[in-house]
Amino acid sequence: MKKSLSTVLALTLAFPIAALAQGTMKIGTVDMQRAFKEYNKTKEAEVKINDAKNAAKKEYDDRAESYKRALDEINNLNKQLESAALSADKKSQTAKERDDKIANIKNMEREISDFRQTRERQLQEQLMRVREGIVKEITDVVMEKVKANRFDLVFDKSGMSINGVPFLLYAPDNVDFTNDIIAVLNKPGRAPSSTAKANPSATPAKAAKP
Repeated sequence: MKKSLSTVLALTLAFPIAALAQGTMKIGTVDMQRAFKEYNKTKEAEVKINDAKNAAKKEYDDRAESYKRALDEINNLNKQLESAALSADKKSQTAKERDDKIANIKNMEREISDFRQTRERQLQEQLMRVREGIVKEITDVVMEKVKANRFDLVFDKSGMSINGVPFLLYAPDNVDFTNDIIAVLNKPGRAPSSTAKANPSATPAKAAKP
């Protein structure tokens, strides 16, 4: 006998529900976003990233100030060239000086543009490397908890579906072990797992999106 799609779906969903009812599955939840934010290493990394951003901004501002001074010098030379009292030789000399400065300021424009694009790319790459390394560390701690407690399923409470709604709509508070994960992460003298140290830029699981 042929089963309709709705019947097959109902049967498929019935198995995990029945398993849960019988208490054969152990489920836990963790808020990966909260763990990420409250991990001390995340806060330290944010300070370093902000320091790098401020240093890049200062260097950019210094270059922009030099550019402004060069532009002012060109404008001043243009005013001198407009003077009727300027001799022919002096006018020729001033015009050459202005043209040289114009050529120089065009180079400065390219250098400033290249500097901005390069620094933005470097900062973005640094941010991604740090983030991926931290998420990998958190994931390793979660997996240690999973193995120690023999969880069958663990859900990320902060995960969002492709429709923009929470992936996990409800779970009782007593299955959440986020506090335990944060406590382990921030334990004084804790060394990252060997996996995290060996591969700090490994790609994290898709469910973890802090």
